[in-house]
Amino acid sequence: MSASLGRIILEDFLKSSWPSVEAIVKELATFKGNDRRQFSLFHFKDSKRDDFTLDGGHFFLRSSVEYSNPQLTVEEVQGIIAARLLEVCGNYLYQYGLHGVNQKDVDQICEMLNTPAHGVIVPFLLNTDEIEPDRYSMNPLKESIVNSGQSAFPCATVKTDTLQIDQKFAQKYEGSLVCKEEVELIARHLQTCNNRYVDMVDAVKYEQLEHLSKLFGINLNVYSMRMPLTILKAESTDGLLHHIIRETHRDYQAIECVYLCMGRSMKNLTTLLTVPHSQKGFGSKRAARGRLYFEGTKLKSAKVDYRTALLYPNAIDPSDISVAKADDSFTVEGDKLVNYDFKTTPSSPQFHLYSLASPENAVLWHGIGAFGASELLKSYTTTRMACGRELFIRGLSEKYGVDMKIPLQFNLVPKHMWFHPVHRNIDASIGCVQNLKDLADLGMKMEQLPTDQYIRK
Repeated sequence: MSASLGRIILEDFLKSSWPSVEAIVKELATFKGNDRRQFSLFHFKDSKRDDFTLDGGHFFLRSSVEYSNPQLTVEEVQGIIAARLLEVCGNYLYQYGLHGVNQKDVDQICEMLNTPAHGVIVPFLLNTDEIEPDRYSMNPLKESIVNSGQSAFPCATVKTDTLQIDQKFAQKYEGSLVCKEEVELIARHLQTCNNRYVDMVDAVKYEQLEHLSKLFGINLNVYSMRMPLTILKAESTDGLLHHIIRETHRDYQAIECVYLCMGRSMKNLTTLLTVPHSQKGFGSKRAARGRLYFEGTKLKSAKVDYRTALLYPNAIDPSDISVAKADDSFTVEGDKLVNYDFKTTPSSPQFHLYSLASPENAVLWHGIGAFGASELLKSYTTTRMACGRELFIRGLSEKYGVDMKIPLQFNLVPKHMWFHPVHRNIDASIGCVQNLKDLADLGMKMEQLPTDQYIRK
């Protein structure tokens, strides 16, 4: 069964997504790599974390999973499989030359898919650890997340000692968002994660990926990287993310440039480029309200208010909206951001800023135009273009070796996203799908996004 599932998906991918394969193979022809940078990645095996270091000579293809749900969703699994298909097909056709594939090629690609990633292209998961632990109202731990006071905490700081399965949630959404086996898996890993929520989530998902690899006939054990809080906590004040935060707050002109990249007005100055955490532990960007103040062109201070905020509903019950409960107010001196030190002023930078530190040479988005946020992509692309022209954030290339070329942008075609065969939701857990062939038969449709259409004028 597994070989046939992998082959079904691969054959549709080659037929429907060939322009994406061509694009990445042609990009490899001029790819030089970057020997100035090294990247720390990891995966989990038998509940234990294994760390790896990869050099910048690889062509990194970014996908992602969420820390807001311990169980793997149908959407996440599709993204990981898509990344492996693009990686393996790209490596194969780069090695043997770009040509129309035959059955012998398909056989060889299927064999490569069944082994861990190796070659110039390396897929990885960029797992954002600054989001809320129940962002999309689909976490089986949701009641205790709220009751423990951690609903507005960033995932990186959430502790598990007071978390437990929300039985009402598990019963209400059994078969549509989560299944009984996954609930038991989460409960088991809660006992062995050393009180670290993000470790629990990664351990659950990697155990699921190991099982799915056998069912699909595709090795899904890809590397992961946590950003931005894990990296900010570990690096020195001279590190890349610290530099990005310092440079973006340097003066009025620098902040104005970031605002323009985000499509925001400088009239009210209410967008925080990095959201300072509360001493009470709050870090939710949705719960935070802020305002920047200047003395001339110098940043004087940032006012921060944390208030309880509604987050997002799941796809099954639109009235079941997750919440980030918070209540705090404080002011951060401008100097704390201009001369930034995470240890004294922990904060969560905006995605389009901290993703500059990601090794990605190509990016796989999930359903931009329907499920994915087009405005976020515009901020991401416009910021990269502005930095490439050195309009702000100086020294990225010279000092830190950051490749300022805008990565290739690929997208899972929205109308062909995988979904639950009965409930038709993309946020269903993979365990809710009784027959994985239902997903394989949907095929794998990927498109390349034109960069110029996602740059703000």
